Amino acid sequence: MRELVVLGTGSQVPSRERTQNGYFLRWDTDGFLFDPGEGTQRQMLYAGLPAGAITRLCITHFHGDHCLGVPGIVQRLSLDDVPHPVRAHYPASGQTYFTRLRYAASFYERAELLEEPVEEDGLLSVGSFGQLWARRLEHPLESFGYQLIEPDGRRMLPDRLAAHGITGPTVGHLQRTGSIEVDGRTIAIDQVSEPRPGQRFAFIMDTRLCDNVLKLADQADLLVIESTYLSTESALARRFGHLTARQAARVAQECGVRKLVLTHFSQRYLDPQAFHDEAAAEFTGDLVVAADLTRITVPIRR
Repeated sequence: MRELVVLGTGSQVPSRERTQNGYFLRWDTDGFLFDPGEGTQRQMLYAGLPAGAITRLCITHFHGDHCLGVPGIVQRLSLDDVPHPVRAHYPASGQTYFTRLRYAASFYERAELLEEPVEEDGLLSVGSFGQLWARRLEHPLESFGYQLIEPDGRRMLPDRLAAHGITGPTVGHLQRTGSIEVDGRTIAIDQVSEPRPGQRFAFIMDTRLCDNVLKLADQADLLVIESTYLSTESALARRFGHLTARQAARVAQECGVRKLVLTHFSQRYLDPQAFHDEAAAEFTGDLVVAADLTRITVPIRR
């Protein structure tokens, strides 16, 4: 299953309608927890997400609404005796903040939390999920966006396999080697399969519009992006290092995004429909204005 579970959508402070940030991406057997703000542990309980589902913790920057939930999450990993290592990515410039958050209170540390701070743009990790990238954003405090890229593959076609008499373990051998001999004939993998484009996910929080926003969003199947302000407050957005809903939607349209998720809303706005209307004027794809505890599926493969 590939889905995004939205735990919180508010910027700066929680409100009656919105908890601070928190986003859990379920990607097959991996679970990426992005920017756990205050209250994330409780929101995970409401969403039915155990701490054991987390395999990576990704923090964009160290403003409180993006990281004040870290102490509770870290301690819960040990309390639940999570058996697998959890890798933590965050700006290396904020090492002091992460250390303080990790050890904010006394607890018996049993879980294995592996710190892998981000120092510059580039590839962070490669695994069964594909590639995890980070790119620096433009915010008063150093901030990084994250991008998940699944490599392209091939989809085997049962009718063509059957036509060539390829069955059982032979299929796996063909996938590994690229060709096999069947009754004196060489069968190449492209004769019995078709290209399967890899999927892409992008997570962009606090930033002004910059080149790396476009690089992160490029061809994303699912883009989660901040839209703190409406365009009527574009001057404030620029001043404080944020995006408007219109800017976020334009990015999605220009970058070929399939499903756009707007989030990180200023508490000054009470009507989410205004964000939808502004973004819909720019973006023609699938548009979601996130609300706390909503679940958003990653689009099926192209």
